[in-house]
Amino acid sequence: MPRVLVPLAEGCEELEAVTIIDILRRAKVEVVAAGLNEGPVTASRGTRLLPDMTLDAALEQDYDMAVLPGGLPGADHLGADARLTDFLKAMADSGKFVGAVCAAPKVLAEQGILKGKRATAYPGFLDDDVYPGVEYTRAAVEVDGKIVTSRGPGTAMDFSLKLVELLCGYETCTQVEAALVR
Repeated sequence: MPRVLVPLAEGCEELEAVTIIDILRRAKVEVVAAGLNEGPVTASRGTRLLPDMTLDAALEQDYDMAVLPGGLPGADHLGADARLTDFLKAMADSGKFVGAVCAAPKVLAEQGILKGKRATAYPGFLDDDVYPGVEYTRAAVEVDGKIVTSRGPGTAMDFSLKLVELLCGYETCTQVEAALVR
């Protein structure tokens, strides 16, 4: 069974976080939602999310993928956490999947993970003048090798289904999508 880490930071976009976690779990993926700190996380619209464990505890385990929900200031908190950014670099360097949606692709860009890659993000977050070397495509979902990015809350379901396809295969993805009655 694939294992995915979804770090949760104060001010994350709840629609993205919950959609990623939910869709992956529907595909029988083991998802670990990890808070940067102890206790509940208050998302950008005031929804309180209860992580499975802290990031420190989560980082003691192995994963096939790490996925960052966006939102502000959530993405800023993720990018400022050295434990997480070191982990993301190690994941990318070892050829494992790394995903980010909305404002969170900038975290990957700041770590050099998107250098020479096609990527998408919420408009304004991957500007060429700030992140040269990143090919900003403006696609709803972009896959370049093991890097998966998406634009925002409106693309969270497509993004999450793509993650299922990459981890579990096309057949599982279509089964999960069919049960959603889209």
